Amino acid sequence: MDYLPLFLDVKNKLCLIVGGGRIASRKLSLLIRAQAKITVIAPDITPEIRDQIDEARVIWLQKKITPEDLKDFQLVLVATDDRNVNSEIATYCKERNILVNTADDVQNCNFILPSMIDRSPVQIAVSTGGASPVLARMLRAKLENCIPAAYGQLAKLIESYRLRVKEKFSTTDQKRKFWEEILQGPVAELVFSRQFSRAEKLLQDVIEHSGQQDLPQGEVYLVGAGPGDPDLLTFRALRLMQQADVVVYDRLVSKEIMDLIRKEAELIYAGKERAQHTLPQETINQLLVRLAKDGKRVLRLKGGDPFIFGRGGEEINTLIDEQIPFQVVPGITAAAGCAAYAGIPLTHREYSQAVIFATGHLSDGTVNLNWEMLAHDNQTLVFYMGLQGLDFICSNLKTHGMAAETPAALIMQGTTSQQKVIIGNLDSLPELVIQHDVKPPTLVIVGEVVKLHNRLHWFNPESDVSATAIRFFGGRFRL
Repeated sequence: MDYLPLFLDVKNKLCLIVGGGRIASRKLSLLIRAQAKITVIAPDITPEIRDQIDEARVIWLQKKITPEDLKDFQLVLVATDDRNVNSEIATYCKERNILVNTADDVQNCNFILPSMIDRSPVQIAVSTGGASPVLARMLRAKLENCIPAAYGQLAKLIESYRLRVKEKFSTTDQKRKFWEEILQGPVAELVFSRQFSRAEKLLQDVIEHSGQQDLPQGEVYLVGAGPGDPDLLTFRALRLMQQADVVVYDRLVSKEIMDLIRKEAELIYAGKERAQHTLPQETINQLLVRLAKDGKRVLRLKGGDPFIFGRGGEEINTLIDEQIPFQVVPGITAAAGCAAYAGIPLTHREYSQAVIFATGHLSDGTVNLNWEMLAHDNQTLVFYMGLQGLDFICSNLKTHGMAAETPAALIMQGTTSQQKVIIGNLDSLPELVIQHDVKPPTLVIVGEVVKLHNRLHWFNPESDVSATAIRFFGGRFRL
């Protein structure tokens, strides 16, 4: 280990920044957040530094640095564009045991500034010991993706109740187990969903009744898995997938997304294929209730978004009746995801001023829709589950005034490596399904915006790697 990781308290401590450029501006922002008493020495400063000086407790000395200027400071950050000056300052500081950091010059530092994730009071530092600041920033970005912003509020909540918990439990093991349950249970989830008052009330109740009853019952996470590409998952969805005890999932959830679920979780397949449900909806509703009452963290994982043709409303209605804690995590619905990956904007100033999502399969097995409303010009129609009734859909749109030549698209397995986009019109679409052996899941888009596919399509899973790489690097590298 080349460096000992430390977190330094500089609140109200005398700190110096030498330099007035862009890098110095970043260092200044960091010290302001740490509540230091800051002096900036530089002949000139950027407008950004001037703004920060005007708003914070910062002194600016408009001059060149001299050794005499350094003697009263406990920490010095050097960021001039003269390496000789930087080296002289660093040498002076190190000889006098003053903490000094020189930008982009690890040899002249006696400490380094890591990449940082700030969820105050939770802070996470990532360092490569100066070997590769870019790698440190990349690692920080990966950690940012899986650490909710509300962890700071969770830490503050825990801090305010530590003494009460310490008084409640007599052994260290009891306290540890209690806090582990809190940090992985409904209290934490309420904080993450910004329900701070409810989280505090629940924590108070749990502390009050600990030892008299079990910790709170389980919870249900109703999560949208998006249209198929795992990169389109939300941060919260991925986090909940990693902590669930049981996962009740539908057919439309891709294998790539299922692979991201915690390996120890129990998997229950709910099916949800047209006219062939592995589990009837009412059975699913009651299953979620039973699992939660058994103290399980239950992930109800649905393709797309749970509130757009996903029966999410029916499921949480049952949870409310049974007083089961739950949260809903939206997902990218198939219409938005598949259209974007097919290069078909759902709205466009020249072609479409509205978009309508409709289901091609109602609960009674019909496609009994408001055809007169759907057949208007200057709007885009998106049909979910539209393959079975596609003849009927196209026929009724034409009967109610939509031109037979109206562009239409079939997007099969959108956003995945198996994506196929088939372009036609209201007249040709049913025949194209037969010609191309189109299978579910397939989205149907009708409207003038479909014309834009030929120009705007960008996602082509069948393209070769070299062509993709050339596009990615903008032709700057030869392959």
